[in-house]
Amino acid sequence: MTTEQVRVVVVDDHLMFRAGVRASLDGRIDVVGEAEDVGSAIAAIREHRPDVVLLDVHLPGGRGGGGAEVARECADLTPGTRFLALSVSDAADDVVAVIRAGARGYVTKAITGADLSDAVVRVAQGDAAFSPRLAGFVLDAFGTAPADVAERDDELDRLSAREQEVMRLIARGYAYREVAGELFISVKTVETHVSAVLRKLQLSSRHELTRWAAQRKLL
Repeated sequence: MTTEQVRVVVVDDHLMFRAGVRASLDGRIDVVGEAEDVGSAIAAIREHRPDVVLLDVHLPGGRGGGGAEVARECADLTPGTRFLALSVSDAADDVVAVIRAGARGYVTKAITGADLSDAVVRVAQGDAAFSPRLAGFVLDAFGTAPADVAERDDELDRLSAREQEVMRLIARGYAYREVAGELFISVKTVETHVSAVLRKLQLSSRHELTRWAAQRKLL
C-alpha cells in the first residue's frame, strides 16, 4: 500500500452520488476535486492533476463520448493520471469503450466503500481493477495469443492447487475480500497466496498476472 494519500477527482453527473462516494472512501484517499460533465471533468483534471479519476461512463457535454472522451482528452494533458471507471452499467460495450480510451479498470456502483478504496489504491499503483466478471469483456475484446501448451503446464506446475484458484480469481479482477469469500479463507491467507503466485511466476503486479493468465487461456 502507498504511505501517502491517493489524490482523486470524482466525476459523475449526480451531486448526491459524488457526495456518497466522497463519504465512502477511506483515509487513504484524498478527494481533491469533483466534476459533473465532460467539460468540467477535463478542467478539473487539468487543474488538480490527480493520481486517479473515478469516472462515470455516461456523462453529458462534450462531443457525446462520455467518460471515454474524458480519458482520451486527458491522456496527453495529464500523463501521470490514471482512470478508474465507476458506473451503474455492466454492459460489455461500456466496459470495452472506456478501457480502450485508457482506463485502468472498471467497477460498478454496487461496490462497497472499502472495496472501492482498495480499487483506487491498486489503480494508483499501476494495477488493474475490475468488478468480478467484467474483466472477461476486456479479455474477449482485446484478444490474446495462446501460449505454448508445454510452457503453460510447466508454469502452472509451480503453483499449488489453492494458488491456482486464487490466481484465477485475482486475474479476473476479484478484490481480496471477494476471493476470501469465494474460497472460504481469510483475507490474510489470500494475500499470502498472491505474494507466492507473483514470486513463483516472476511477476510484479496484478495487472501483469491478468495478462499472464489471459495469454494462457486460464480465465
